[in-house]
Amino acid sequence: MKNVNVIQAENLTKMFGEFTAVNAISFDVKKGEIFGFLGANGAGKTTAMKMLIGISKPTSGEANVAGFDVFHDREKIKKNIGYMSQKFALYDDLTVKENITFFGGIYGLSRADIKKKSKDMIEELGLTEVTNTKVGSLPLGWKQKIAFSVAMIHNPKIVFLDEPTGGVDPITRRQFWELIYKAAHNGTTIFVTTHYMDEAEYCDRVSIMVNGKIEALDTPKNLKSMFKAESMNDVFLKLARK
Repeated sequence: MKNVNVIQAENLTKMFGEFTAVNAISFDVKKGEIFGFLGANGAGKTTAMKMLIGISKPTSGEANVAGFDVFHDREKIKKNIGYMSQKFALYDDLTVKENITFFGGIYGLSRADIKKKSKDMIEELGLTEVTNTKVGSLPLGWKQKIAFSVAMIHNPKIVFLDEPTGGVDPITRRQFWELIYKAAHNGTTIFVTTHYMDEAEYCDRVSIMVNGKIEALDTPKNLKSMFKAESMNDVFLKLARK
């Protein structure tokens, strides 16, 4: 089942007036894959992600996410995906438990499901001692882990992560990626943007956007071979300088 495409885009384009932010990009993402979506600031990756998660309507092209069309089924897409924004998305003035309960309700879970998932999540993340602590007082790394788990609370087919490890220390980043690996192993597709090039090495496949276009797409190993590069950072620099 891992060869089933859960995201398919063909010539997906977004224009703002005369400016083309995303220029006819085409790619697919398979079930259970960790797909890295890379690019410098302004390359168009956030605009592309917004089209895929149903926030922004494309100008032209085609795309299908979790079995739904990005033009006509945007509300259905939102119900079948998880999303963790670049800026921390939970409520600082609510406790850990209150945040989980609140977002579980938004995703349409029953009270019984929320209670069970809340208990499981708190135990799995080792947050038992801070269950009733306001999220705003927790370290950034803990917040990121809670936000990821909340994005997964309704068992979505795909989770979109926008710069999920920005600003956290290397150890916490590694722990966060262990959560990603576990989710992917259980069949959840991970679509992740990151500006840490070492994290690109953790992905099954990587696409690199430059000026609104996908300039490279393959496994990290194949990309390094193709560009005769020692690391993904070298691959990125060669593409950006071209």
